Amino acid sequence: MKITVVGSTNMDMVVKTTHLPAPGETVLGGSFFMNPGGKGANQAVAAARLGGDVTFITKIGNDVFGKQSSQLFDDEGINISCILADREQPSGVALITVDDNGENSIVVASGANAALTPVDVSTCLNRIEKAEIMLLQLEIPMDTVELVADYAAANNIRLVVNPAPANILSEDLLKNIHIITPNATEAEMLTGVKVTDETSAEAAANVLHQKGVTKVIITMGKAGALVFDGTEAKMVAAPKVTAVDTTAAGDVFNGALVVALAEGQDLIKAVEFSCLAAALSVTKLGAQSSIPYRNEIIINRLQLNA
Repeated sequence: MKITVVGSTNMDMVVKTTHLPAPGETVLGGSFFMNPGGKGANQAVAAARLGGDVTFITKIGNDVFGKQSSQLFDDEGINISCILADREQPSGVALITVDDNGENSIVVASGANAALTPVDVSTCLNRIEKAEIMLLQLEIPMDTVELVADYAAANNIRLVVNPAPANILSEDLLKNIHIITPNATEAEMLTGVKVTDETSAEAAANVLHQKGVTKVIITMGKAGALVFDGTEAKMVAAPKVTAVDTTAAGDVFNGALVVALAEGQDLIKAVEFSCLAAALSVTKLGAQSSIPYRNEIIINRLQLNA
């Protein structure tokens, strides 16, 4: 089953240090490396590595970072026919600091991502094979997000939206979403409900469902994810691991989710698969460098069941 991801591409510049700097503080020491990233790119690569048939729609700069990213997507087996190059804007860049506990602080310069227009995406959607499931995030312009949501609804395509970075979504957009996957902070912004535990997560999920979203998955870090199918809620636990870097955990979760759904798994099984993939990703440094392959999921699932 075909998957289309629409979203951002960045080059991540990462510093690993003892603690995240407070305002005005300079922290010396630490290691530096660059790693391809961007929420859209991370999710597309995750879906491809985990077995999905993926087309990625994104916009890069006509620069060395953009060329590197495009080559990487091709190497991952992603359909790159809708990788667009902007001759005026540079490729997106993210500056990331990661502390000893695996927590991170991120600042993004959007670059070409902010120039991915509804016309760009509409043109691409009209010339690629229609997907059965689509995946979106919010590092591209909101009018582009809304265009994709309208397209998915008009063509009976299941749309998964990861509402990150946190932003307010219109009621018209929410009604076109099949599954929304906020974390606790994003769920609070969307609903006004502070999510601290399973009970408050269920309350937030109910609010989103009442606003028109068919199904809700609220990710809760090492606790796992709260799944609400429109009728009942269930907590899916995450495997216990030692976190090194949580940068791409949410992206891996979403990439894994659309693969599992495309393969016909029910929602709970799909979320279990996604939690395992995300847990494996936090045991490694970096964004795309931390994304597991399908064989790693199989091996770790067998070990957990042993």
